[in-house]
Amino acid sequence: MRAPQAVEHAPSESAAAQKAATPRATDPLSQLNAAQRQAATFGIGDAGRAAGDAAHPPLLVIAGAGSGKTATLAQRVAQLLAHGADPGRILLLTFSRRAASEMSRRVERLLTRRAAGQARTAAPSLNWSGTFHGVGARLLREYAGRIGLDPNFTIHDRQDSGDLINLVRHELGFSVKSKRFPLKGTCLAIYSATVNTQSPLREVLQTSFPWCAEWESDLQRLFLAYVEAKQAQQVLDYDDLLLYWAQMVSDPALGGELGARFRHVLVDEYQDTNRLQAAILLAMKPDGSGLTVVGDDAQSIYAFRGATVRNILDFPAHFEPPAQLVTLERNYRSTQPILAAANQVIALAAERFSKDLWSERQSSQKPTLVSVRDDADQANYVVGQVLARREAGVKLKAQAVLFRTAQHSVRLELELTRRNIPFVKFGGLKFLEAAHVKDLLAVLRWARNPRDQIAGFRAMQLVAGIGPKTASRVLRNVTETAPAPALALLGEQPVPEGARAAWLEFATLVDCCGAAGAAWPTAFEQICRWYEMQIDRLHEDAEIRQADVEQLGRIASTYASAESFLTELTLDPPDASSDQAGAPLLDEDYLILSTIHSAKGQEWTAVSILNAVDGCIPSDMATGSAAAIEEERRLLYVAMTRAREHLEIIVPQRFYVTHQPGFGDRHLYASRSRFISNALLPHFEQSSWPPAPEAPAANPEAKQQALDLAARMRAMWK
Repeated sequence: MRAPQAVEHAPSESAAAQKAATPRATDPLSQLNAAQRQAATFGIGDAGRAAGDAAHPPLLVIAGAGSGKTATLAQRVAQLLAHGADPGRILLLTFSRRAASEMSRRVERLLTRRAAGQARTAAPSLNWSGTFHGVGARLLREYAGRIGLDPNFTIHDRQDSGDLINLVRHELGFSVKSKRFPLKGTCLAIYSATVNTQSPLREVLQTSFPWCAEWESDLQRLFLAYVEAKQAQQVLDYDDLLLYWAQMVSDPALGGELGARFRHVLVDEYQDTNRLQAAILLAMKPDGSGLTVVGDDAQSIYAFRGATVRNILDFPAHFEPPAQLVTLERNYRSTQPILAAANQVIALAAERFSKDLWSERQSSQKPTLVSVRDDADQANYVVGQVLARREAGVKLKAQAVLFRTAQHSVRLELELTRRNIPFVKFGGLKFLEAAHVKDLLAVLRWARNPRDQIAGFRAMQLVAGIGPKTASRVLRNVTETAPAPALALLGEQPVPEGARAAWLEFATLVDCCGAAGAAWPTAFEQICRWYEMQIDRLHEDAEIRQADVEQLGRIASTYASAESFLTELTLDPPDASSDQAGAPLLDEDYLILSTIHSAKGQEWTAVSILNAVDGCIPSDMATGSAAAIEEERRLLYVAMTRAREHLEIIVPQRFYVTHQPGFGDRHLYASRSRFISNALLPHFEQSSWPPAPEAPAANPEAKQQALDLAARMRAMWK
């Protein structure tokens, strides 16, 4: 089944046609190909339509891997601004703050280049450019008074949310049930999935958490109590930023007001949106006026986060007439043989927008399909190829090894360590998950919002001599103060005598940093200095963690207020802490190891894909439905299209599995991934490793010696 074809398609372009069309050097769109140009200019200054802030019909841009999506979207924004659009009425939504910043920089460069030789004017600023969650937080603070929120609400990260739901879980008595009740992480995952997919709890349990179905009524009670606890403490979790925004625009008056406020709404990576995000957009722009979404259905791989490929597949049909469809098929990243193989893999998808990626980068080297005996041989083969390419001039950082799940690289990591080859693995401990970073933020959060019990409970236990029992008692005393929590009374709270001096110092710190007139970032610098005095007592590896404390202080100084600092750091934190980012500090070059999910949006000269067998790709945990299998196909496609020049897909014949119930240690035999069928094999070079030993060369003298020996043996019995 294909996606609906009632929409209008941009004509496919050929390499010859592109070469024939050479735009004038003065044309600001001269760097774009024909399809990119159509996407960048659609609905802008058309005949019969006024320029300036006039809204255009809805537009869907299907941007294939490596097709210049970012450049096209930046050009579209620049075109809107150049034709008189008000930058304050443009809303640009991305999935990372870095992507939004990069988009703004590109737009500024384009406008500066366009204005060369004209009167110098400052490039307009895209004030409403950011992530869904970041923009949602800004809007909620701005409209807080109209939707029943305190403008100083705190935003919990996933760990804080898990701690709060665990506290509620304990208060309801679910932690002492005779049968095993789901732990906090599972409870939060169920809650988040229900919110983001906008599905009934029963349906979420049946499809994703069947082992928890018996607890449906108790989970319903838990989630209600969790929401009430958040409201009482004036805290929002990550999902609330979308949920409150969606509730806000569902009100006809507020929805109409926000829709009119932003004349143009542009969304990047639309295939990664969940139902809640799509509902927000459609409520703000019910007729699609001024709405542009860009994405690739073939790269929709985040269903585990609530994303659904249906959002992009069904987008055109939401409007009448259907949204305009422009397809970007020219790839600027990979060689044609790599694209030919990737095209064949995705062509077998059950439903998709038709496109056929092509490139002018010709090559005689096809992707390699390598058969190895087991995961030990796989590790040895990959390391050998990585070193061989390095000797040929391909740096380690230009090479990546991709895998379906993090544990698939364990054997390879051991081999890399044994051979002293530095590497960085993406998908490990995140910056905000490091204990010392969470400690610092807990103190600041509690000082700014005394109702935040999770932050207060953690912050108090940083004081020498203060344990959970004392912290709980103090928290109860402080939060029950009427009419609002009073941190000024902290110093008067009963604490163990041995902790009195340290407690008074801590109480003074919190009181000063939480005061209405507390200077920023001076307040956070005080917290950092206080924490540095505790770090040796709290952590064995204090010297390593100290670097993160200093880094966090530098980050804080770039923000105008504590609220903006806490919001942005929670929604878009740095990638890693010093705990996982050691390799780049120790060596100038290092190999990239990454899950396929973490590799999306990246590219390397050479890519190796591990474990291309059924059970791994597709994962045996993701074959419960046709939709799940289709997403696994897209995962392989995403992995293949990360490669620029060299692509190798490795197929182990067996895996050694330990401690299998009822079987013990044993070998499991595997078959090549179903996504690489026999019909696709002509698109690959096939090889085996290690190669079969060569037969010894013919030796006439040895042959005669063997004949003589045989004759003597026979003569013995004559």
